[in-house]
Amino acid sequence: MANVKLSVLAETLIGSEIVKLGGIIKEKISKGEHIYNFTIGDFDPSQFPIPHALQSAINKAYENGYTNYPIADGETDLRKAVISFLQTRENLSFDLNEILIAAGGRPLIYAAYRAIVDKGDKVIYPVPSWNNNHYTHFTEGEHVLIESSQQNNFMPTAAQIKPHVQGASLLALCSPLNPTGTVFTKEALEAICDVVLEENARRAPGEKKLYLMYDQIYWTLTFGDTQHYNPITLRPAMKAYTVFIDGISKAFAATGVRVGWSMGPAEVIAKMKAINSHVGAWAPMAEQKAVAQFLQDEMAVTDYLTHFKSEIEYRLVTIYNGFKQLKAAGFTVDAIAPQAAIYLTIQIDLVGKKVGERLLATQQDVTAYILDEAKLAIVPFSSFGGSPDSTWYRLSVGCCKKEEIDEMLTKLKNALALTSA
Repeated sequence: MANVKLSVLAETLIGSEIVKLGGIIKEKISKGEHIYNFTIGDFDPSQFPIPHALQSAINKAYENGYTNYPIADGETDLRKAVISFLQTRENLSFDLNEILIAAGGRPLIYAAYRAIVDKGDKVIYPVPSWNNNHYTHFTEGEHVLIESSQQNNFMPTAAQIKPHVQGASLLALCSPLNPTGTVFTKEALEAICDVVLEENARRAPGEKKLYLMYDQIYWTLTFGDTQHYNPITLRPAMKAYTVFIDGISKAFAATGVRVGWSMGPAEVIAKMKAINSHVGAWAPMAEQKAVAQFLQDEMAVTDYLTHFKSEIEYRLVTIYNGFKQLKAAGFTVDAIAPQAAIYLTIQIDLVGKKVGERLLATQQDVTAYILDEAKLAIVPFSSFGGSPDSTWYRLSVGCCKKEEIDEMLTKLKNALALTSA
């Protein structure tokens, strides 16, 4: 059986790097180690429960017998609630046939790729970014990587994208960005939209257009003066070319509830619906009915988001300040001020340093050392398509206990102090 061959896709698909890291962490925990696990893009329900009104509505929906198949593009009452929610809170207008409901964002991303990308088509996406490398592999597209940098808060720019748009089918962007927790500025996103519009105007009638997949699953989670922008509000003509990925997973700490939605051109949404109908990637009927009810309760939504965001922001800002203090003390670390989502971009630059006789020769050595000595688990940007030599990491606060922040920073400081040139 060891020599059995499967499909080329199966044989060449790379497993999730984060899941692999999670296995290492679980093993350490099973041996009695206390690990500060900041790797998971998820929420600890003991710290971040879903809204009580949503939970009650889910329970009631099951009691009322909503256990059958939903309609393929999503229950009508939910799509209407999503339309109202987006109109009220983001000034976006869509019709019922421009909305598709699915079991979270992932099936929608997969369907968008499948609906747009043919084998050999160019797919443009930034690194670091979440899973675009894997979805491009699924569709056998041509990977066009845009290496973003600290200077632009790891967000790609129009100048980087423009040289690659000719012949491309999909530009995959995310804001707020997983893994960085940073966002596009108004001017930066306007410039990218202009590149897409110019390229599509150049293409001949009947030629496949360049579509923008805009993942804004974290858009409700912005902090301080940070504002979220979307392509259609900035450039209304982008409505013909933009497919949004959105849902409740991150907005309401409801990752396991599995209700997501996509908004886009009716002809694209129809094809995505057809793809998902064969996969069976529907959100459960009861959850759809419950979310439809919850989204219409504006006071409950506002109250939840206000508290939820303050709890996330406290964690992000406290850890950010801790890293800036470590940097001020002379340690080779850094952090980017938190803007959005549940992520903090941090830097730990220890390559070439020693701990006793142990040489930290690679960034992989640094990651392992921080886990072993500081008991701090974080995800390197290399897990998001970045260079294996990148000194930057994603730190997620979705499972962070506030009372453990100071002791985590102390352990990290002690680990850093043990290193020498």
